[in-house]
Amino acid sequence: MQQGDFFDPSCPTRVVLDRIGDKWSVLVVLSLHRGPRRFTELRDMIGGVTPKVLTQTLRAMERDGLLTRKVFAEVPPRVEYTLTELGQSLQEPLQAVTDWAEHNVNAVMSARDLHDTRATA
Repeated sequence: MQQGDFFDPSCPTRVVLDRIGDKWSVLVVLSLHRGPRRFTELRDMIGGVTPKVLTQTLRAMERDGLLTRKVFAEVPPRVEYTLTELGQSLQEPLQAVTDWAEHNVNAVMSARDLHDTRATA
């Protein structure tokens, strides 16, 4: 992989951003940062995500080594998801994004309102 050329699809940054750049993956990481969660807990915490999309997101994150899926031999079946060390390492950068968002949300919303007002005028 060619490092540093963000416009090259094989750039390591783009490869990783393809996984963690969608809102569902970010919300899963933020939901799991305090420990294991079951599917329904994740779905309820995140809100607005369909079971199908959440399942696809969890499978992709498991494939990429960001979380583990543990199935318990119980009736009814119980499955828990836990961040791996690699997944946990996303906490600091995502916290920086969260801090930025909280600090700048008013400016973003003002810019959005101004743009929308101009677009409808």
